[in-house]
Amino acid sequence: MNVADDKTIVREYFNSTGFDRWRRIYGDGEVNKVQLDIRTGHQQTVDTVIGWLKDDGNLPELSICDAGCGVGSLSIPLAADGAKIYASDISEKMVTEAKDRALATLENSENTTFAVQDLESLSGSYHTVICLDVLIHYPQEKADEMVSHLCSLAESRVIMSFAPKTCALSILKKIGSFFPGPSKATRAYLHREADVVKILESNGFSVQRQEMTKTRFYYSRLLEATRK
Repeated sequence: MNVADDKTIVREYFNSTGFDRWRRIYGDGEVNKVQLDIRTGHQQTVDTVIGWLKDDGNLPELSICDAGCGVGSLSIPLAADGAKIYASDISEKMVTEAKDRALATLENSENTTFAVQDLESLSGSYHTVICLDVLIHYPQEKADEMVSHLCSLAESRVIMSFAPKTCALSILKKIGSFFPGPSKATRAYLHREADVVKILESNGFSVQRQEMTKTRFYYSRLLEATRK
């Protein structure tokens, strides 16, 4: 499978069966135990990012690009706290859902823009660029290109999460590949933290904060990198 196939599969999946599955996971309705565990892990990652940004004390002054915004789990609370948000996702259905949630949640959504875009087509300049739980859908070579592109959009900071490539997770992934199911419609790629850090540094960024979120079924390494 080549890189173009990966992108096509991701787009089609999140515009069909994947959309229904992940909308439930990212919502607050009833889900099964595995989905609840993933919901909890993802929310911990989102909460960590929000905490970092709030701790800096200048959130209302920031322009933020949320690349791969999903249903707006991060964009909406950041917009509610005054940040100027540009949120995009490869899935039209995800973006529509994010817009609907923003309209239902935000008193004023004028500082929030949602767009259907893949990561490579993003343009502009933002104080902070954030990309959560997107790299898992792409192999290392493509992930390197994506990270470099995100860095080119960031004036000051990049925040991203990825599934770390460790011996334990590699074994779990291998075992899981023997039990395919209808919800497994995209490949899951693990990435070495050293490789991600190397790409960030080659683009002029230095890691300042990091966090690991780990539940039974959700593993995510979170890095914040600022321009040197």
